Amino acid sequence: MEELPGIDTSVPHSARIYDYILGGQANFEADRQAAKAAIAGNPHLPTAMRENRALMRRVVAFLAREAGIRQFLDIGSGLPTSPNVHEIAQAITPGARVVYVDNDPIVAVHAGTLLTGGADGAATYIHADLREPDTILSDPRLVGVLDLSRPVALMFFGVLQFIPDEDDPYGIVARFVAALAAGSYLAVQHPTRDFYPQGMGADDSYRRSGIPFQYRTAEEFARFIAGLDLVPPGIQLMTEWRAEDEPQPRPPASEVGAYAAIARKR
Repeated sequence: MEELPGIDTSVPHSARIYDYILGGQANFEADRQAAKAAIAGNPHLPTAMRENRALMRRVVAFLAREAGIRQFLDIGSGLPTSPNVHEIAQAITPGARVVYVDNDPIVAVHAGTLLTGGADGAATYIHADLREPDTILSDPRLVGVLDLSRPVALMFFGVLQFIPDEDDPYGIVARFVAALAAGSYLAVQHPTRDFYPQGMGADDSYRRSGIPFQYRTAEEFARFIAGLDLVPPGIQLMTEWRAEDEPQPRPPASEVGAYAAIARKR
């Protein structure tokens, strides 16, 4: 890829690593090298990333079809991969409205792909860091698309592992949730090492690439949804969450470890 303004191509970014592993083209040599190192630490990482996308599709379909949600806020959206949140939601509810947020400049370059809302719905992109929830929540683009006085589905998929404890990920999520109306939903996915063999994991390789990475246990994961009402089937492995219609058998937890849950705000 050519050099792009505002993008340091010598420094890997988690969104571009994800893009490379999924077979995308919006990545650079530094991202590819970091991705190969991460796969060396966890050879099943490509499967985990594909399963994360499959989980997102199931979650959005559930929220739009069964929970009746019409508004979505996708934090850490990453590079566009079809079908994306707005495509899934608007196929079920044409009037669904979606806001994507990411902090990688190259995601902003490709954001036009995200802005193809349906005739009745809408989709927009905000270039921002999730560590600044107040900035995101007050952004005119968000306010112009989402009505925060009505229920919203807040989504964190494949991103919270990049927020170490010292940056207070629980406080960040709580601040977003606090701004949402009763009847809103929080959907979270998070990698775990709970089921991995000793020595397996991509965290060390990410950190050597300059990217913070923190696996979390089931107990640590549960803190993200504390005070909210868990939606059945509760906290599950992401590969198992409402996955009855996915190809069987499902990937084992010893290869693809990540938790998933949806919870509702009273």
